[in-house]
Amino acid sequence: MDDILSRFSINCHSSIRYAGAMTVWFDPFRVADAPCDADVVFVTHDHYDHFSPEDIRRVMKPDAVLVLPESCRAAALEAGFSASQLLPVRAGEHYTVKGIPFTAVPAYNIGKPFHPRSNGWVGYVAELDGLRAYVAGDTDDTPEARAVSCDAAFLPVGGTYTMTAAQAAGLAAALRPQIAVPTHYGCIVGERMDGAAFAAALPADISAVQLIRQ
Repeated sequence: MDDILSRFSINCHSSIRYAGAMTVWFDPFRVADAPCDADVVFVTHDHYDHFSPEDIRRVMKPDAVLVLPESCRAAALEAGFSASQLLPVRAGEHYTVKGIPFTAVPAYNIGKPFHPRSNGWVGYVAELDGLRAYVAGDTDDTPEARAVSCDAAFLPVGGTYTMTAAQAAGLAAALRPQIAVPTHYGCIVGERMDGAAFAAALPADISAVQLIRQ
């Protein structure tokens, strides 16, 4: 597990990179250089800090596939991506892209207006070299999130638009992953201390890994 987890990095916020048999990015944002290494880019929704066309272009290989919710397809086409580059998905459905099986999990707020369920936005459970990674996107603690089975859970903890650290720890306790990684704090929203607060609130048998360092 430690070897596979070492292949993950977060440059900020929810901008996650996985470097394995395939290089996969989730919601690339504020990427400093232009690695052009992504075989697949997963986008959870079209808020600017998750769907950043300039950052997506910085990370995509020429033959990369951009996976995104069906509701974001028009925005991607308007941003200049071609239909052949896109794999639009629907919440609750199962797919395979470049040999990577994945499921699109509904991601939405409960009692907050920022991420309505009706928008069809998602998180992803992707099988990466045998590891089931749940990248939750911008969500609250929902029944669909609690139904996920995963080895590693990347959960937003910054509050306001998503869960707080305590709420995310509660979701992690229900999911029982081996590893829990806090995201979505210390950049656009949330405080630097949120990652540590999340780690402290986890059950003792779930390992917390804080990949946001800056």
